[in-house]
Amino acid sequence: MADHVQSLAQLEILCKQLYETTDTTTRLQAEKALVEFTNSPDCLSKCQLLLERGSSSYSQLLAATCLSKLVSRTSNPLPLEQRVDIRNYVLNYLATRPKLAAFVTQALIQLYARITKLGWFDCQKEDYVFRNVIVDVTRFLQDSVEHCIIGVTILSQLTNEINQVSFSTLLSDADTTHPLTKHRKIASSFRDSSLFDIFTLSCNLLKQASGKNLNLNDESQHGLLMQLLKLAHNCLNFDFIGTSTDESSDDLCTVQIPTSWRSAFLDSSTLQLFFDLYHSIPPSLSPLVLSCLVQIASVRRSLFNNAERAKFLSHLVDGVKRILENPQSLSDPNNYHEFCRLLARLKSNYQLGELVKVENYPEVIRLIANFTVTSLQHWEFAPNSVHYLLSLWQRLAASVPYVKATEPHMLETYTPEVTKAYITSRLESVHIILRDGLEDPLDDAGLVQQQLDQLSTIGRCEYEKTCALLVQLFDQSAQSYQELLQSTNSSSMDIAVQEGRLTWLVYIIGAVIGGRVSFASTDEQDAMDGELVCRVLQLMNLTDSRLAQAGNEKLELAMLSFFEQFRKIYIGDQVQKSSKLYRRLSEVLGLNDETMVLSVFIGKIITNLKYWGQCEPITSKTLHSVRKLVKLSAVQFMLNNHTSEHFSFLGVNNQSNLSDMRCRTTFYTALGRLLMVDLGEDEDQFEQFMLPLTAAFEAVAQMFSTNTFNEQEAKRTLVGLVRDLRGIAFAFNAKTSFMMLFDWIYPSYMPILQRAIELWYHVPACTTPVLKLMAELVHNRSQRLQFDVSSPNGILLFRETSKMITTYGNRILTLGEVPKDQVYALKLKGISICFSMLKAVLSGNYVNFGVFRLYGDDALDNALQTFIKLLLSIPHSDLLDYPKLSQSYYSLLEVLTQDHMNFIASLEPHVVMYILSSISEGLTALDTMVCTGCCSSLDHIVTYLFKQLSRSTKKRAAPMAQESDRFLHIMQQHPEMIQQMLSTVLNIIIFEDCRNQWSMSRPLLGLILLNEKYFADLRNGIVNSQPPEKQQAMHLCFENLMEGIERNLLTKNRDRFTQNLSVFRREVNDSMKNSTYGVNSNDMMS
Repeated sequence: MADHVQSLAQLEILCKQLYETTDTTTRLQAEKALVEFTNSPDCLSKCQLLLERGSSSYSQLLAATCLSKLVSRTSNPLPLEQRVDIRNYVLNYLATRPKLAAFVTQALIQLYARITKLGWFDCQKEDYVFRNVIVDVTRFLQDSVEHCIIGVTILSQLTNEINQVSFSTLLSDADTTHPLTKHRKIASSFRDSSLFDIFTLSCNLLKQASGKNLNLNDESQHGLLMQLLKLAHNCLNFDFIGTSTDESSDDLCTVQIPTSWRSAFLDSSTLQLFFDLYHSIPPSLSPLVLSCLVQIASVRRSLFNNAERAKFLSHLVDGVKRILENPQSLSDPNNYHEFCRLLARLKSNYQLGELVKVENYPEVIRLIANFTVTSLQHWEFAPNSVHYLLSLWQRLAASVPYVKATEPHMLETYTPEVTKAYITSRLESVHIILRDGLEDPLDDAGLVQQQLDQLSTIGRCEYEKTCALLVQLFDQSAQSYQELLQSTNSSSMDIAVQEGRLTWLVYIIGAVIGGRVSFASTDEQDAMDGELVCRVLQLMNLTDSRLAQAGNEKLELAMLSFFEQFRKIYIGDQVQKSSKLYRRLSEVLGLNDETMVLSVFIGKIITNLKYWGQCEPITSKTLHSVRKLVKLSAVQFMLNNHTSEHFSFLGVNNQSNLSDMRCRTTFYTALGRLLMVDLGEDEDQFEQFMLPLTAAFEAVAQMFSTNTFNEQEAKRTLVGLVRDLRGIAFAFNAKTSFMMLFDWIYPSYMPILQRAIELWYHVPACTTPVLKLMAELVHNRSQRLQFDVSSPNGILLFRETSKMITTYGNRILTLGEVPKDQVYALKLKGISICFSMLKAVLSGNYVNFGVFRLYGDDALDNALQTFIKLLLSIPHSDLLDYPKLSQSYYSLLEVLTQDHMNFIASLEPHVVMYILSSISEGLTALDTMVCTGCCSSLDHIVTYLFKQLSRSTKKRAAPMAQESDRFLHIMQQHPEMIQQMLSTVLNIIIFEDCRNQWSMSRPLLGLILLNEKYFADLRNGIVNSQPPEKQQAMHLCFENLMEGIERNLLTKNRDRFTQNLSVFRREVNDSMKNSTYGVNSNDMMS
């Protein structure tokens, strides 16, 4: 007993050190000791002692956290009785101690939610013991306010926990199989059995609370109302159909309320409850009410018929009108933001033709327009909410041509007001931002682009008014700017203000011109575009003439944005040459056609590269290649003079960062494409073009030949050079031009690249560009790598590839332990590129890999063995956590299983199991490309297995190769791996939104033929789990699936199975839709 007391005291000291100390070393030591405690065998009993006797809140928190980890583990899980005991203990502990520290209560409720979620399908004496959540909570709701808060928080936290694909819950161990499938099964069952009851309970409690005149100055009553609102919001925010919506697409969201919830939404009292609550509670709580209203406004359209929807919309619009008429609470930024979201949902979920039929529409659209104009004028208040208002008006404006209702929409009156408010408010903000040193919205390029995209549609509605306003404002600012430049005593502040105003105007002009694509345009509107374009080009001439003295980066970026929009709309074969825009350009600037305008553009490109070479944003935007340019004299100048003398960003600057050279690849891709237009077979022209790069390679070779050389200079020169070469290699996608490049680089300069990898393998800024260049060189893009029959170059190129992969792989594995936050940059990125390189060369069809073993060449074996070493150094979780690594690994595995199955079969058992586990996990990946690659790899493996088994049963079978025999033995030792994958694939096809059904069908037939007894058990389990009246139909579905299928994997048989599977999936889904609890039947599949 004394030992227990002493160990408890030590644990409490460690908890205080972990949570209170400011000394990092002490905290880390405490953390390490507590991790050991969590993993100790007596952790469970000590956690209970900590909760019973611990004197500090921190020790209670530790106990709750440790228990959460214990119940979450998948290896050596706690028995059911123990988990039930913990659940009951936690509920009793919370009931008897309602005034614990808030973070302890939260941790214990989290523990309850975790146990309940993970045990959702656990049965004890035919009773689902963890599903009685409302019963568990009822006793809390009938007690004091503190108990009520705990009860409501339990339901809220549980709803949230079940809704989330929790990393800690479901992915904590590498052997957790198919977490997403398991999560959806639990979520679907919870949705059908409990969620509506919880939502109804929350609404009833809110009605009771709103009728009681709560004293919201009382902290506990305030807390109870907040938890009730959070509970209602979590219910409405539930992922009802497993779409895992991306929060970034918030404004496009539809809430997929189940049909069984119709009654709650047909009854207007639910909607009215939340609008009444908004007006009766303080601003600190009303954002939660508005969040609930946003979700209710987004209920799927198909929940109602037309008459019901019109009635629902009428109530919704009335509620919005009431808020706009009493806007006092909207001065709170959170309320304002949520209300803007609510307004946006009016148009994302309802049609303009429906809105105009609402009784108060004219008054409401006037109020919304006034609210929008006021919001835009107060640009400094809640800038992130403007997106939702512009989104509403963008959708309204886009709907105007399609509205069929006879009632007036009145948008021709209010849209120009919104356009004017946006434009004038942005211009007026410039002076205040500069004067007060505020954050400039123009620095957030993504936000500006998003708003301009929205304005491009809004501004095209009543376009004459938009153009007249822009011409007037532009002329005022341009005239002021010119006068300031000519004046000798003008202040830099005044010049900066006019440049800022002109920047906004150039961006906006580009946007409204780009908006032409959304509307049927008239000749008059093209003439108006001409007026705007003339002004921007005149301004460009003025600013370019001053670049030697001074330039404005933001104004230059605005010009480039304008050029991009202009190019999309007015340059190309689809544009009429008689366009009134070109007529106006001809009259004012003498630019008669698009070729002359392109000359202006390319002149601008060269000017930017000359004067803005050290400004990465301008350089990279400038280098977006523009076609139809090769005949222009300016382009010929670039092809003949691509040196640092003319383009400063090509120079080796000691101050520049190695990673700042990315734009060079873009530059040389553009030059390479331009060069290819007239290159043909002209080797002299190619040699002339490559002279600067030849000189750079010779310089690096010279440095490497001496023992002492300036390492930084060598790195900068080499990195710049390989980035340039990758741009050219990417552009040269024809055999003739690519062979010129290949003969130029091999064999002369390949040793330099190999030497760089040897020297700087631990410096990703150097190795990544070199590896990417090699991956590009071996990529048989457009069949450009075609060597003559007498040429050994294909084999020699593979040898160089193998050497580079082996050199890099063996050295990178010597790095040892790499911190988690640096592991991708230092190690995994390079490995990912090596995988891509190996995949490209193995699937390039320019090397016969059989010759390596035939002639005793170990190049192929070295590359493949290095791949295995690198693979085994990567934890399973990392393979799926890093998207680029996932894609390169799974696409390489697909090639290996297709063409090099003998190598896979020869691997050690633990390596085979690692690969099969990675395929098993990849089958449920969210990335369709990864999932499809896994299906293909699995199909190749299953086909290989099936062929080997078939061959071994034939009477006159040839003796089986040793590796095949070994592989079969491994598979027979571990049948559960293949069986699990059969279960997974079938699970996904039946129960999930299968986006690549054809790919899934290919390995399934082989899996079934290899595991006929297991498949029969699965089938029987699924059939028996259906309601009795559905079992016959489900049995028939499975019978039809295998109808006409033979015991072989011939293409004809596979195709028939794929067709059968499509019918099977449709029939099963129809059967389960009509079943009241069929959705839970996949419990059998876990």
